[in-house]
Amino acid sequence: MKQNRLEELAHTLEAEGTYKVLRRIAPIPLNRHLPHDQTRLGIFLDLETTGLDPQHDEIIEFGMVPFAYTLNGTILGTLPTFSRLREPNQPIPPDITTLTGITQEMVAGKTVSPDDVAQFTAQASLIVAHNARFDRLFAENFWDGFSKLPWACSMEDVPWQAEGFEGRSLGYLAMQAGWFFDGHRATDDCLAGVTLLNTRLPKTQAPALSALLREARKPRWQIWAENAPFEYKDKLKARGYRWNDGSNSHPKAWFTEVPLEQKDEELHFLKTAIGLDAAAIPTREITAWDRFSARA
Repeated sequence: MKQNRLEELAHTLEAEGTYKVLRRIAPIPLNRHLPHDQTRLGIFLDLETTGLDPQHDEIIEFGMVPFAYTLNGTILGTLPTFSRLREPNQPIPPDITTLTGITQEMVAGKTVSPDDVAQFTAQASLIVAHNARFDRLFAENFWDGFSKLPWACSMEDVPWQAEGFEGRSLGYLAMQAGWFFDGHRATDDCLAGVTLLNTRLPKTQAPALSALLREARKPRWQIWAENAPFEYKDKLKARGYRWNDGSNSHPKAWFTEVPLEQKDEELHFLKTAIGLDAAAIPTREITAWDRFSARA
């Protein structure tokens, strides 16, 4: 009764046109059950870590929120969460404590085992993170099973800008969609991510999850601007190319990922604007199974 009254007040304020009400993010009740062949289980994952380098830094908090969804991208509701702290081998840097609120005392003696993670994700059809390029590398280093699951990114795989949103940070997107939450704790970020995916996009009126699934299902091509002259680095960066330092099995070069329909256009750009031989440019097809992974 109280909640209904508060919603009435919120709608009254919003109807005035001079107020915008933000609602606190909360789990989505699972109030519809469909046949198993029509639904899938997704897991929104967020990790808090001691730093940005997956080869040297460590996970200090695991957050995973499972959600049931239909094949066309409708979220049916969320399920009980996985929220665990983990003590790293090295002290938590002060700036990480400032950012996350996680102290050394909070993680003392806390552990997370790969078996715990494997059991929790056993039924997952998809892993989603808001910055999958960051989270997948740490996740795979912790448990190899993450490398055998398809991944999607709620930051990259939803056309937020085309739909009228500004920026791509989780908190800012949530605020524009009418929500607020306590950021930089893993489970809170996961619930915010699922809530965003449950939001109908302003222009298409489709759930954001449907846009994410459509993008994640597309095969993509990785294109390497190997041997590009140094003076073109700013032009490549401005076009969205990222630098690979060669520490993995891939070239030390700028690279990008594009859908199949943009492959020829990108090769033409490298030939005409950068001066590369299109026939000699390394390319490879990647899918949701290896996208964002160290293997990609």
